[in-house]
Amino acid sequence: MPVDAAPANTRTHSGGFKTSEGTIYVSKPFRSKTSKKLRALVTFAPRTSVFDTNNATSGQNEFRGFFSLFWVSIFLFTISTYIRSLETNGYILNLHFATMFSRDAITLAISDAVLVASTALCVPFTKAISRGWINYYYTGIILQHTLQATVLFTTVTWTFNRQWPWVQSGFLTLHSLVMMMKMHSYMTVNGELKYIHDQAQILEEDLRKRTARLGGYEKAVADAKAHRAEIDYNATATNSSNTSDREETPLSMTPLAPEGMQSSYMDASAASVLRKRLVAAEKQGNGNGTTLSSSSETGNATVTTGGGEGAGAQTGEALHVHPLVDHPDQEVSAMAADLTELRTELSTRGPYPVKWPENITLKNFAVYQLVPTLVYELEYPRTERIRPLYVFEKTVATFGTFALLYTVTETFILPHVPTLKEQSFFRSLLDLSIPFMMAYLLLFFIIFECICNGFAELSYFADRGFYEDWWNSTSWDEFSRKWNKPVHTFLLRHVYASTITSYKLSRRNAMIVTFLLSACAHELVMVVVTQKIRMYLFLLQLAQIPLIAISRIPVIKKNKLLGNVVFWIGLYAGFPLLCVAYCAY
Repeated sequence: MPVDAAPANTRTHSGGFKTSEGTIYVSKPFRSKTSKKLRALVTFAPRTSVFDTNNATSGQNEFRGFFSLFWVSIFLFTISTYIRSLETNGYILNLHFATMFSRDAITLAISDAVLVASTALCVPFTKAISRGWINYYYTGIILQHTLQATVLFTTVTWTFNRQWPWVQSGFLTLHSLVMMMKMHSYMTVNGELKYIHDQAQILEEDLRKRTARLGGYEKAVADAKAHRAEIDYNATATNSSNTSDREETPLSMTPLAPEGMQSSYMDASAASVLRKRLVAAEKQGNGNGTTLSSSSETGNATVTTGGGEGAGAQTGEALHVHPLVDHPDQEVSAMAADLTELRTELSTRGPYPVKWPENITLKNFAVYQLVPTLVYELEYPRTERIRPLYVFEKTVATFGTFALLYTVTETFILPHVPTLKEQSFFRSLLDLSIPFMMAYLLLFFIIFECICNGFAELSYFADRGFYEDWWNSTSWDEFSRKWNKPVHTFLLRHVYASTITSYKLSRRNAMIVTFLLSACAHELVMVVVTQKIRMYLFLLQLAQIPLIAISRIPVIKKNKLLGNVVFWIGLYAGFPLLCVAYCAY
């Protein structure tokens, strides 16, 4: 889906820093009775999806009853439909649709398995880059895009030539696009890490040459430790001026991680750097769309800039502090700080630390394939265990919701799909608007609440923010940011931010490029499904660009209710309009 600049991050009422994967809390430095060393507690609270039964926030929402009302109403509506069909036709459901989408199922399953297996070619390719056999810039980039295009083209051609019904064609085409995005992110991130690794080695050599002129590397480390001790001594002397308020924190007052959150203790200086970076990113985000993303439970944060020069570049949090950061020589200190930033990009500090290039294995790639995200990271926020009852709940919900979706499609959509131009255009829109909206809501729930959460549980993936409150959207750019977070995150990082960084495009032009790419991908699916080129969906998506500009007019932007009403009317009209256009015209 098209994206715009990322929204600014915000602070929680409890003082945490909201990131794209959860909330980070950094405690004040403290000393326990068992240790005289200053430490801080960094806690990471993973996100859960809005409609998850384990989401405490949703359970406290004043509108939670409407969620129950929706499912009760759908259930009664379905039972009523079954009874009416039984009385009229003698059967509960017509299985013609089931016969259609189950056709050639074995061939489809084999084709999908071959598609998934082909993505494993990323591993030897990335391994060759990590060992320097292939230069990522720019030979690797050319080969990478050639591989991606080959996989996508082969899959689409095979799907098109098989003449499958629209369900099979749509599924395999969409899955091929998902696999292509995963491949792109995996190879791009590892290629960038190779470049960072090479830059770190060059900087390390320059740093050692600099310290050689100051008496040698070992002497420089000793000078840095002495300077750090002097700074700590002065700080302790200042803090102890009021002993009644500055006593050491007793063990009983040591910060404890709240239940359900993941935490780790770190050096006070590293925690201070992390807090400053989070605060700076928050202030910057209020002005230009900066967001934070957490790459591990311990707060190993990165900062992603949504616009401006250098947007999209990630700067790792200085948790792996170089010993020369505190050197009294400013040039040495600055070089050590830069080296710290680079090294932090190459490793994580979570419960299962990963260091590049040790991550380039078939096992790591297989886990990445299971994780419901399209952006590759060295490490993701992890849960401690798999809950069998939770997996069972999502499995039952998937099949139960699919039964409801099948009923709506078979009974209220397929019989009203126009096949002749002579049929009433507006009557078709009216007949299909409500069934299509019901089908959309059910399909959304299956994919983002059931399937994504199920795979997240099986892969120990803690970041369950697959969508936000898109139903409150007042504009199409807000909707595109919220309803499909995995795709939005991919486009934001690998298209929007990448075009700004690599091709020096403005934020406006980068947004247009992102819209164009998204529109082409959606139209590709429609071409394969309908077996004809009409460009209706492509043009409809591009029409969002002027609509977004109109929605930002101050008079319209201030009227949230009107914006939300217009959004829902557009969503109601969009689905049946595309169906009628592609089927009858």
